[in-house]
Amino acid sequence: MNNSDITIRVASTDDASALLAIYAPYVEATAITFEYIVPSVEEFTRRIRTTLEKYPYLVAEHRDGRLLGYAYASPFKARAAYDWAVETTIYLAPEAKCCGLGRRLYEALEQALKAQNILNLNACISEPEVEDEYLTKQSHRFHEHMGYRLVGEFHLCGYKFNRWYHMIWMEKHIGEHTADQPAVIPFPQLTETRNCD
Repeated sequence: MNNSDITIRVASTDDASALLAIYAPYVEATAITFEYIVPSVEEFTRRIRTTLEKYPYLVAEHRDGRLLGYAYASPFKARAAYDWAVETTIYLAPEAKCCGLGRRLYEALEQALKAQNILNLNACISEPEVEDEYLTKQSHRFHEHMGYRLVGEFHLCGYKFNRWYHMIWMEKHIGEHTADQPAVIPFPQLTETRNCD
């Protein structure tokens, strides 16, 4: 796949059906997500809308109009002191794997989050004791390659397909932590400011 044919852009709720088609196989046939039931288009639309109220939700679009992957940020914790930390998520269509698209999406997400004054990126990743047909350690390896480091592991906490899986947290810092930390800029406000330049 030629990366020059791919555009990274902000998602819209109109993308919900296409993005859900990417996500559904992960729910149905993998333990990459611990979600059991594929959400409805309406629920997926709500998730996109809610995310974009504060954080970036990006899609990778082929020039022929196909959506090949998406990445977004969500709150790490609800308390105000955690405002500078987010959880990051990425999903790719099968044909978009192993061609550098995941890196492009995550790098674009990091740039947007850095512009918001976000400092800490946290990834919650399902992890097998031994790789199987439902789960490998590929996500762990991908995040490590992207500069994340392992900071915690919860043992045998996810149950799917009659098997128990671990969950790990990986972390990456993308800014300087100071005593007088600038406030986080909501993503819509950031994009409005940029559009006026």
